[in-house]
Amino acid sequence: MKLLIKKGRVINPANDLDGIFDLLISQGKVKEIGENLDAKADQVIDAKGKWVVPGFVDLHVHLREPGFEYKETIESGCKAAAAGGYTTICAMPNTRPVVDNEKVVEYIQQKASTSKVNVLVIGAITKGQEGKELADVESMTRAGVCGLSEDGKTVKSSVLMKKAMLESKKFDLTIMCHCEDEELAGKGVINHGDKANALELKGIPNESEDIIVARDLMLAKHTGAKVHICHVSTAGAVKQIDIAKEEGVEATAEVTPHHFTLTEEDIKEHDTDYKMNPPLRKSEDRLALIRGLKNGSIDVIATDHAPHHMNDKNSTMNEAAFGIIGLETALPLSITELVEQGYLSPVELIEKMSLNPSRVLGIQKGDISEGQVADIAIIDPKESYIIDKNMMASKSKNTPFHGRKVNGKVKYTIAEGHIIYSDNHE
Repeated sequence: MKLLIKKGRVINPANDLDGIFDLLISQGKVKEIGENLDAKADQVIDAKGKWVVPGFVDLHVHLREPGFEYKETIESGCKAAAAGGYTTICAMPNTRPVVDNEKVVEYIQQKASTSKVNVLVIGAITKGQEGKELADVESMTRAGVCGLSEDGKTVKSSVLMKKAMLESKKFDLTIMCHCEDEELAGKGVINHGDKANALELKGIPNESEDIIVARDLMLAKHTGAKVHICHVSTAGAVKQIDIAKEEGVEATAEVTPHHFTLTEEDIKEHDTDYKMNPPLRKSEDRLALIRGLKNGSIDVIATDHAPHHMNDKNSTMNEAAFGIIGLETALPLSITELVEQGYLSPVELIEKMSLNPSRVLGIQKGDISEGQVADIAIIDPKESYIIDKNMMASKSKNTPFHGRKVNGKVKYTIAEGHIIYSDNHE
């Protein structure tokens, strides 16, 4: 099948391309990029006024399958990803059973094989995510995991974490670090501060994140391992990451749209869709995250897509599950809060949503140069609309952004040259 995309603003950070071009796709790859291409095609897309960009790569997604299919399935999660412009997503290992061996890795790969979205599997650091014994990294590597993480938990033992880093280095895997001192976090449910006091809720202090970020960066420095700091939320963490990079530590970091968009002051009393881990922090933390995106301390925008059934959220703030969905809101929030506010250029934004996450993993994605696989998103950056959770493809609807006005709409998502999502409301 040949697909011709006409007169779009092609943004490809991999080769610094940013201009109005036509793009011809043939046999699943980008065949030609140029002005006023005269080529026969099975389908022509008029992309005038739209961005044509590499398909997004999300390093941090909870697909819930196996074990929690009532929250999300691989199928529904991939549909949500496609609707959000994502062509590659990384599935976190806190499923049931935990992804700690090759059989579970292969199960997820088999279930994802019918999806047009590329699903990569992240293996657990420890068996059962119990923090006692390293998982079988060698067998999971053979099965094809793209990284290791204990996300949802922190490896408490520094000795065990150091062993994990040495093991990950052996197999050239990145360790994706969930940084939280669970004893300091205690039974906190939102950020430690004025809002927690006003709502009479227990808070999670910044130092619960900062301490483990410092530990993991120090271990990475001494082991030479590659580490990726997940869902950074504090100004202190950003500063430590910046220093570590200056010292040559092979470290990268991500931030979520909810952390650079919201603060603790946005939390609505009794609304558990504002309960996430790490929690929404103070305004100065939010601004530090944005500065980190701008200056390169933070490399990646990731969603931490965490679907929950309504019964998991229909509870008190103390009892409800942590987490929100994010695959279908990441792009519009990023355009509205970062690009339109002048913090990031369109090129910088696309780099952090496609090229940089691909580099973290060491995969050939995030690049739509001629000859590359045609994983592409076509975006109308000016389309204004109201986020409606009831229109989302995700099986779960737990988002604090329902009813929020945003700009930026995914019009088409193309994977390996095939249209896997189109906006039916054009």
